[in-house]
Amino acid sequence: MIDLNFIKRFKTETKYKKTYKNAKASYLNRIRWAVSSFYCAMGLTFATWASRIPDIKTALHLSDGDLGSILFALPLGQLLIMPFTGKLITRFSSYRILIFALFFYAFCLTNLGLATQSWHLALGLFAFGLFGNLCNISVNTQGVYTENLFKKTIMGSFHGVWSFAGFTGAFVGLGMLALNLSPYIHFLIVASIVLLLMVFNYRYLIPTKDTVKQESKKFFSKPDSALLWLGVIGFCSMASEGVMFDWSGVYFKDVVKAPGALVVLGYASFMIMMASGRFIGDSLMRKYQRKRVLQISGMMISTGLFISVFFPYLIPCTLAFMMVGLGVSTIVPTVYSLAGKNPTVPPGEALTIVSSVSFLGFLMGPPVIGYIAELFSLRFSFAFIGIFGFVIAIMVNKIKAFD
Repeated sequence: MIDLNFIKRFKTETKYKKTYKNAKASYLNRIRWAVSSFYCAMGLTFATWASRIPDIKTALHLSDGDLGSILFALPLGQLLIMPFTGKLITRFSSYRILIFALFFYAFCLTNLGLATQSWHLALGLFAFGLFGNLCNISVNTQGVYTENLFKKTIMGSFHGVWSFAGFTGAFVGLGMLALNLSPYIHFLIVASIVLLLMVFNYRYLIPTKDTVKQESKKFFSKPDSALLWLGVIGFCSMASEGVMFDWSGVYFKDVVKAPGALVVLGYASFMIMMASGRFIGDSLMRKYQRKRVLQISGMMISTGLFISVFFPYLIPCTLAFMMVGLGVSTIVPTVYSLAGKNPTVPPGEALTIVSSVSFLGFLMGPPVIGYIAELFSLRFSFAFIGIFGFVIAIMVNKIKAFD
């Protein structure tokens, strides 16, 4: 594991100051690269599974309803482990949990390709969700520690790497389909890549343990109110994000009436701008006030969704979904970054609290859209989610952490 003090020997004499500075910068960049590789591995793993869902559905002869019920096993696994994740990270440190969890996350991916019955797939997805949540909280804790070393905002770039890896995983999935490779072989190849990323980068993870002093308290205690409010902002953002993931294609097909392959244009435009926004978001945070950037982001979410509602045509909706992608891009990385710097709660536990509330938005947003669309219309349901952006803009203005 890394020793952040090893380069200090260069600093003892004046003639070594330049060497010290160069060595420090090089080593910090190596740490950033290592943490980024773990974000990449996670995004690649999840996208790989998602790219073969149709194949597995066909192989197991599942109806739409059956598949929907089975897919619920994944968030169930995530929700079950959430109350314990922060405690585990605080006790054993995020780098140990991340190495352990990512190994089994990749292992669970390969097992999904071996499912021959519906209960096999459900059990595999439950474990996949469980280790996925451990990976999510521990890698974001590492992201917070790395950001502290650089003393500037870089969390957005980590999430950008995750998004870019998601693109890559989807395109690799198309290639595997063209080669007629089975899901198991596909998953095995990707799992091998993930393990290689781990082997070459795990030594550069940060072994820092949480040092926040806390009074003795019960396992299930009242969380910090500031973290809850950050979680609500994350909830609104991830609800909007989840709706775009699950319903953008349906919206382009049923409302926009996009022809043929253009039904994917809405989803693709959203994803491209979300990934791009995460790479440029860090520089925006450094150049402008964090509060102002997030207020604009919230307004962009609402404006984009309302444009898609009032102008349900191909070009306006494509531009609107791009706007939504830019809007959501900076919110979750910023919320996670602030949560990890909470002075009274260890980073792992703080991120667990915020992630738990935020994830409920990702989990509940798409089903709520379906229910509202069933009662009224899909356009009306998109307008309902559009209100969340205004909520973000208002709440950011009231939370001191953004000052």
